[in-house]
Amino acid sequence: MGCLILILIKYNNMLVEVCCNSLESALNAEKAGANRIELCSELGVGGITPSYGLIQLVKQKLEIPIHVLLRPRSGHFTYTETEFEVLLRDIEVCKEIGVDGIVCGALNADSSLDIKKTTQLVKKSKPLHFTFHRGFDWISNQKEALQQLEEIGVDTILTSGKEINAEKGIKQLKELKSAPTSIAIMPGAGVNLENVMKFKKAGFKAIHFSGTTFTNQVETSKKITMNSQKHLAQHEVAVTNEHIVRQITQIVK
Repeated sequence: MGCLILILIKYNNMLVEVCCNSLESALNAEKAGANRIELCSELGVGGITPSYGLIQLVKQKLEIPIHVLLRPRSGHFTYTETEFEVLLRDIEVCKEIGVDGIVCGALNADSSLDIKKTTQLVKKSKPLHFTFHRGFDWISNQKEALQQLEEIGVDTILTSGKEINAEKGIKQLKELKSAPTSIAIMPGAGVNLENVMKFKKAGFKAIHFSGTTFTNQVETSKKITMNSQKHLAQHEVAVTNEHIVRQITQIVK
């Protein structure tokens, strides 16, 4: 994987962004020649905001640019006022730590671009680089959203071209790249050794992938699962219910 990254950098001036979920992943990406990383947690749900301790350590130990994904939870991208308050505070903390970019964005309930909230996120992030994340792939009219995001001041869009992976969405990705905009279109999702040359040949200037393998395996076949399927819903968000907590609290007290 490291040799492939170095070839891409040398011969195509392609910016290689590696999605990293840990300090070890970040260190491996830098050693392999990545241009920058996107730092997040929980790749299995599309990524959420990493811990501040992780951000601080990665900042201390890496020399390449660090972009941080800010997403307060898994699921959809329509945020309540309290969730949005958390996002704004996360941006402040990231700027205090000294990261180089923010990866974020917001949608309305109908999956159209939430211009108001996204504008606030971009303004709060400046002068850092701002990437609109793959929530972009839920937007029906991507070309319209592309122009709106340019007006807002977004620098990069991470997208799979409205498909489950970027290889399937390469036609839409090419159309977005050819649009009259200064925003960089960065293909991501399912980019691997077998298909990465397709994006190079298509003329993309940046690529996004995780290069994940699995390690630190332990035996859990006889253990109860700690995963909760009901919390993996994309159309709704789990939240502590005041009424339920009050009832249980009154019972035990």
